[in-house]
Amino acid sequence: MVQAVMRTLKCDVAVIGAGSAGLSARSAAVAVGAHTVLIEQGPGGTTCARVGCMPSKLLIAASQAADSVHKAPHFGVSVAGYRVEGREVMARVRRERDRFVASVMESVERIPANGKLSGTAQFESATRLQIDDHTVVDARSIVIATGSRSTIPDVLSSVKRGVLTNESIFELDTLPRSLAVLGAGPLGLELAQAMARLGVRVALFDLGDRIAGLRDPAVLDVARKIFGEQLDLRLKVQLDHAHEVADGVELTWRDAGGEPHSEVFEYVLAAAGRAPNLQLLALERSGLQLDSHGTPVFDRATLQCGTQPVFIAGDANHERAVLHEASAEGRIAGTNAATFPDVKAHARMTPLAIVFSDPNVAAIGLSFEQAQRQGAQVGHASYDDQGRAKVFLQNAGLIHLWGDDKGRLIGGEMVGPAVEHSAHLLAWCIQQKLSAREVLAMPFYHPSFEEGLRTALRELCGKTGTLGTSEQDVMTYGPAP
Repeated sequence: MVQAVMRTLKCDVAVIGAGSAGLSARSAAVAVGAHTVLIEQGPGGTTCARVGCMPSKLLIAASQAADSVHKAPHFGVSVAGYRVEGREVMARVRRERDRFVASVMESVERIPANGKLSGTAQFESATRLQIDDHTVVDARSIVIATGSRSTIPDVLSSVKRGVLTNESIFELDTLPRSLAVLGAGPLGLELAQAMARLGVRVALFDLGDRIAGLRDPAVLDVARKIFGEQLDLRLKVQLDHAHEVADGVELTWRDAGGEPHSEVFEYVLAAAGRAPNLQLLALERSGLQLDSHGTPVFDRATLQCGTQPVFIAGDANHERAVLHEASAEGRIAGTNAATFPDVKAHARMTPLAIVFSDPNVAAIGLSFEQAQRQGAQVGHASYDDQGRAKVFLQNAGLIHLWGDDKGRLIGGEMVGPAVEHSAHLLAWCIQQKLSAREVLAMPFYHPSFEEGLRTALRELCGKTGTLGTSEQDVMTYGPAP
């Protein structure tokens, strides 16, 4: 038996992972002249394009088409005999998903051969990696950008088939007959609603009483009411057991009152969370300080792990697991790795999280708890009687905006029609440190969903004593929002 010959490769920066954060880190390091090597275990294509935001939005798009047909009679439009073709739905999801993945893979393929390696990286020290049994990489600094993976609850550990994650659900040949979704967070809510609108019998379970990651009690109450009318919500349950049966998986659980229940579903979707992909890195040999979850302790402004020449970005650090943050963190980590030891703190973007349910859910800026600790004032606006929302039969939802004692916007939570757009506007305003009064001085086109912000802004100005008397402040023009 011939033993493999281990080669040694020297570089300025080694980037572990070719997802959104890793590709961004590599580009940033190369841009400042660092000899950079990208290490990818596979599969490539980024989490977003392959199993995350893009295939889920393709499924949501199909469900919105079905929902539009279902609601058409309310507008005087008669649609007879429509049906959902499950195989066609899933075929389009995979076809378009594969195009997105191919585009990402093409960008990886354009990287010169001497700038990338394939295999599993393990730390030998803070600056040395071993890649499988073929290469040792000696780097001046290292970026960990290994992404995350789906987690499966212990209650499903004995079930060998019938359990799906976001990494496998899009491989189904057709829509399932029934689906239990475990986890009412952003992913669980999006997929549960999409499947239900496509005719799948869906039950959405969660151990707690929160949905879509909302923290503000008033906004959460409205969201529970809205989605409770659309979905079979089963909150505050205790899952006891799962086992395989002829027709799928039988779940047994206790409801909030302690009453036992059981039901059979063709599939169970584990959507309760994701964990950083750190288990194969042999971090115990890196010399890095690890937290109680085994994640390296890092500085959120520099992404440096302690004082070592190691940086961690994207889902791997479990901080802000969204694509635009992963890309931004990749740039910070890649730049600091390339210029180490000249490490600089970078300003972070205003937190922005959006759930592409219908209606949308969004959280912007400081969390509800952070705002409360700062003694924030609250401006609110309901979509129940909002003009544009009523026109489109989407008049349900609530906005809460938070401001400091000077009326400066610091955050908010929303559930309502098209609040993905309002949330962007609010995030930009917060990042520019604008006050509610300054935002009120900007145009609000009528009739638009964005007018929903106006009422909340005016209330916030009133509570902070910053409401002026000019026409722009009192907003007297046009019909009521």
